[in-house]
Amino acid sequence: MNIFTIGSLNLDYVYTVDHFVRPGETLSALKREIFPGGKGLNQSIALARAGVPVYHGGCIGHDGGLLLQTLKEAGADISLVEIVEEPTGHTVIQVDTSGENCILLYGGANHSLTPDLLERIFACCKKGDILLLQNEVNALPEILRLAGKKGIFTALNPSPWEDSLRELPLESVRWFLLNRLEGEGFTGEKEPEHIAAALRNRYPQAAVVLTLGAKGALYSGEEGDFFVPAFPVKAVDTTGAGDTFTGYFLASIREGLSPEQAMRRGCLASSIAVTRKGAAPSIPLREEVLQAEKSLGF
Repeated sequence: MNIFTIGSLNLDYVYTVDHFVRPGETLSALKREIFPGGKGLNQSIALARAGVPVYHGGCIGHDGGLLLQTLKEAGADISLVEIVEEPTGHTVIQVDTSGENCILLYGGANHSLTPDLLERIFACCKKGDILLLQNEVNALPEILRLAGKKGIFTALNPSPWEDSLRELPLESVRWFLLNRLEGEGFTGEKEPEHIAAALRNRYPQAAVVLTLGAKGALYSGEEGDFFVPAFPVKAVDTTGAGDTFTGYFLASIREGLSPEQAMRRGCLASSIAVTRKGAAPSIPLREEVLQAEKSLGF
């Protein structure tokens, strides 16, 4: 079983600030750093560092060489990434002194997926493979239909949230991996248990993995409902924490771990990531996570 990510590839421009800039305010940044990013790239790197084969499909501009290099060095297959004439997608990220972030996203080349590229990607997939999707690329309806026709298990991380996501053909989704705001967008519910119940009622074929930041994560699926607490750490930068969780959760499922074990490993990997700067650079290696598990007595 292989895992394919069709997802975004961004250059992240990260500005450290005392506080998030307010309307009408000009604020001096304490520091600027440039990191490889994009939810798709982050999640592919998390999968690769968790020790599973991952193929990344997507688009970059001619300015995106750093992103290809980063994926390749992490161990992801980059043969399904195309270089197009649009500029590479990028983000402007403010990180405050408590480690919280806010993000401005420009899609750029991420919105250049073509039918020919999708055909090439799905020609490499087989029934029973896993496809990981986010909402930072174009053509999601077509991608979901192709996945359903081919019998591929889809994991959907509906981020960034848009109301149009409710209209997607979601019958092939096996896992919803989302946070509370995205869950509320899908269901109108605010409480985690109500969000999970509403999604399961609407999409009974899917399991719901609801991340709750520093509180942990909630799982609802055929195996039952349970909560996994977060591991307490001092956060430096929360950018990429959810992507780290997603990659380690799916890698653990592929490895044959139970959903509860996969949730716990995802939370632990995320707790390591938030103690470091950047998105992709902060994602821990499998050996680090296994050593942390051992030290905690798992």
